[in-house]
Amino acid sequence: MMRGMFVGLVAALLGGTVAAQDIRPQEQARLDRFERLAGTALLEAMAEGAAGDVAALTSALAGVPQVAFDPSLNGDWKCRTMKLGGEPRLVVYSKFDCRMTLDNTGITFEKLSGSQRTSGRIEMREGRAVYLGVGYVSSEAPQNYADLDPAFEGSGTITPDVAVFERVTTKRARLMFPAPVNESDFDILELTR
Repeated sequence: MMRGMFVGLVAALLGGTVAAQDIRPQEQARLDRFERLAGTALLEAMAEGAAGDVAALTSALAGVPQVAFDPSLNGDWKCRTMKLGGEPRLVVYSKFDCRMTLDNTGITFEKLSGSQRTSGRIEMREGRAVYLGVGYVSSEAPQNYADLDPAFEGSGTITPDVAVFERVTTKRARLMFPAPVNESDFDILELTR
């Protein structure tokens, strides 16, 4: 019942019905393992990460998620990637430029600077805000998630991305990527203003 009220509230805020884009089975499988992957990666990162990186991770995960979509999300953000799991167990990168654009069905999200970028949509899916996008190196042209070949699993330069989005305040949010294609077990993209 609570989930239905939440989706209804979001639909009212967006001024219409929430219609999510199709998700490929590969990304749905990653999303289905979200909690397990997050738990394992967080335990490893907290146990073996450098003190400064652990503090940054703790800060990024602090705070209770609010209603996902809010007009305050529009505009430019700073974002930094935190890679958990793999070797090393935790890596925190410097901040780059990102942008969110709210419309009547969700949010267009873009990481605009740095060598690794991503571009896609955040929409409601089964009671939570889910990002579907394409990661790419800056020398590649961005692609639309909907245009990916159904069998495409990713390469070293282009990857299908799936993440859970949480808005914490008007100045803090996070995208959490279960089982990213390259380099790590779980990624967090911290968004701040």
